[in-house]
Formats: sequence, structure tokens, C-alpha cells
Amino acid sequence: MIPILRPLAAGWSVRRSNLFRGVLANCSARVLAILGLAAATIAVARVGGPADVGAYALLRMLPGLVGVLCVGGLPGALGYFLSQPRRGTAHLWPTLFTILAGGSLLGSLVWWAVTPQLARTFFPGDSTTSIGWAGATVATQLLLTVGKTSLQGLGDRRGGDIVIAAEELAFLPCYALAMVAGVAAVPSLVIGLAAADLAVAGFAWRRVTRHTGWRPGCGVARPDRALAREVLTYGMRGQVGGMITLLNLRLDFAILGAMAGPAVLGSYAVASKYAELLRLPGTALTWVTYPLLAGMPAESATRQARRLVLPAGLVTALGAAPFVLLAGPVIGLLYGDRFDAAVLPAQVLVFGMLLGGAAGVASGYLYGRGHPGLNSWAFGVGLAFTVLLDVLLIPRYGVMGAAFASTTAYLLTDAALLVMLRRAGGHTAEELREVPTPPERVRT
Repeated sequence: MIPILRPLAAGWSVRRSNLFRGVLANCSARVLAILGLAAATIAVARVGGPADVGAYALLRMLPGLVGVLCVGGLPGALGYFLSQPRRGTAHLWPTLFTILAGGSLLGSLVWWAVTPQLARTFFPGDSTTSIGWAGATVATQLLLTVGKTSLQGLGDRRGGDIVIAAEELAFLPCYALAMVAGVAAVPSLVIGLAAADLAVAGFAWRRVTRHTGWRPGCGVARPDRALAREVLTYGMRGQVGGMITLLNLRLDFAILGAMAGPAVLGSYAVASKYAELLRLPGTALTWVTYPLLAGMPAESATRQARRLVLPAGLVTALGAAPFVLLAGPVIGLLYGDRFDAAVLPAQVLVFGMLLGGAAGVASGYLYGRGHPGLNSWAFGVGLAFTVLLDVLLIPRYGVMGAAFASTTAYLLTDAALLVMLRRAGGHTAEELREVPTPPERVRT
């Protein structure tokens, strides 16, 4: 066999395993989600043009950013605390719901407090009242996100995958109903986002209660302060990495939107979403391997993660060429001539995804083995370059500056994650046996 194909063959040999099926199902769900997002973006683009696409991108990003900060990293901690045997305590679910409720309330209040500044900076053509109402989506996004990650932590992959797909697919009909009812552009986006969140969150929490038997108000146990501190400590360690990841992915949106306006941001949002399709396998690997590796013995988890790295990386690299070649035809077909400026940035951003598959395995390993802080360090490397290069390049080169900055940051972040996997895992017994023992020195 050709040497470079051996890792691919090894990776393909797990196709009948639960891991392979889980990754395939998760990727399929994410493809449906991307298609739903693409359909929604096309609809918004056809109705309102690039400016409304930019507003849509910001309204999906900013409330989630505020909520994730205020909830103390709860979504990222759930896979760890819901894996066996950690889920056994009777105080766990009341504690998790208390954190969720408190963070949701705090996030909504923070949004309403900064609404005037948000309106001036990101939505200069829209009323402060409309932007204020978007604060409701801080709570609805958190409710949906925590429900989704709870299903993943409980091992309900099917339910989690359905939620991943449905959270994007549900927006378009809700938005269409608001438009048909005569609601204005930004308020219709807010209504569509909030209604979709609530509909899908209801499905997610019904499945969660089916698995656990716990329901709000059942009076089984009270929230536990010590457990809450433990969850928040883990969550905040991972939260730094989660926040940095979100900033790495979307800080260019905020800076470009503030400097160049929603119309330019709309073109860049299309380019970014197109390129991020190539990152789907890596993202799926992170969220499938995270709870799986959390329940394994340490050495087995390390061995499994390292076996997956090279096949995952090769699959992503092989997929990059078609993405570059098809960027022009696909964007032109879906969005029309007004989005020609998105093609070249999309092609540049594709190169930033080359290490995404391998890094997805590394990230899942670090979360699953209780090292969320190492994820944060790796993401911090990328964020530092994101901020520096965005500030240097966007004012001069606009959309292309943002694309080059993000590509550099993605590659450096993924490389740092792979280094962290090597260092955190140490040497397995199998690897130590392969290291030759140095010869003993002969005394003379």
C-alpha cells in the first residue's frame, strides 16, 4: 500500500464503529444546518440585500456571545459532568438549571444595558427599540444551546444531531411568517431567531427529561453550591477557550462591520460561511469524541485520539481543492452578482481550514480528559493574531484583510491544539515500548 494512504486505511477501518457512525451522523446534521443557514441567508439577501445579511449575521452572533459569557461556560462543561459516573448526584440537574436561569437573566440585562451603544456601532440604520428586543434572544439561545449540549453529554447523539440541524432549519419559516405579517426587516429577524430557538429548545428539553426523569419544580433536591462552583470552575476554564474560539471565528465580523458597514460585512459573511463548510468534519469529531473520550481510561483515550489525527487531517486537506475551485460558481448561483466580492475571500479562508479535522480530534480530547484550559491556551494564540492582523489589515484591505487575518489565526490555533494533544497525553505504554533502550555503559 502507498505509505501516505495507510493512515486513511486505518481511519476507514473504523467505519463500522460507533465513533464513525457518530461522526457521520453529526456531519450530516451539520450539513443540513448549513443548508438551512444558506437558505435563510439567501432569503434575507433577496429581500434586503447585503445590509440585511450583515444584520442577520450580527444578530445571530452577538446575543449568543453575551449569553455564553454570562452563563459561566455551562454548555462546554456539560459533556464532562454528564458523562458517567459524574451524572449520579441528585443535585446535578437542579444546580445546572439554576446556573442556566441566572445566566439567562444576567445576559438579557447586560444586553439591554448596552443596547444604545450596540445600535450606534453595529446597526446605525435601525432603531434602538428594535435592537433592544434582540436581548430576548440571549435567553432563548442559551436555552437551546444548553439543551443541545445536554443531549450530547447524555449520549443521545440522535437527539443532539436533530437539534443541530433543526436550529438552523427552523429560522426560515419563522422569519417568513414575520415578513408576511408585515414586520420590518430587523424586527422580523429578531422574531424569527427567537421563535426558532424556542421551538427547537422545546424538543431538546423534552428528550432531556425523558432521559433523566428530572423536571423543573419536582422538588427532588436543591441546587448544591459546591457543585455549582465545580461546574463553573470547569466551565470558566473552558469558557475562555470557547470565547476565544467565537472571537477567532467572528471578531473579524465585528471589526469589519464597525469599520466598513453591514453591506461589506454581508459579502464577507457569505465567504466565511462557505469556507467553514470544510470545517464540518473537525467540528463533528470534537463533539462526538468529547463525551466518548471522557468515559475512557486515560491511556486508551490518548491512543484513540492520536490514531484519528492523521486520517482526519488528510480528509480535510483533500477536500480543500474542490472548495477553492467551486467558490465562484456556488456563490454566484446561490447569491447572485451582488456577492461577487465574496468569492476571493472565500477561497483564501478555505486554506485556513486545512488543519481543522486534526484539530477537532485534539480539541475533543482536551475537553474530554479535563484539560479545557489547554484548549484556551491554544485558542489564545489564534486570538492574539486575529486582533493584531484585523487591526493592521482591515483598514487598508477591507474584506481581503479580514480573510488573510482569519486564515492565519485558524492555522496557528489548530497547530497549537495539536501540540497540546501531544503534551497533555504524554507517552502511552505502546509508544514507550517502541523507544529503544540506550545501551548500558561498560565500566573500564
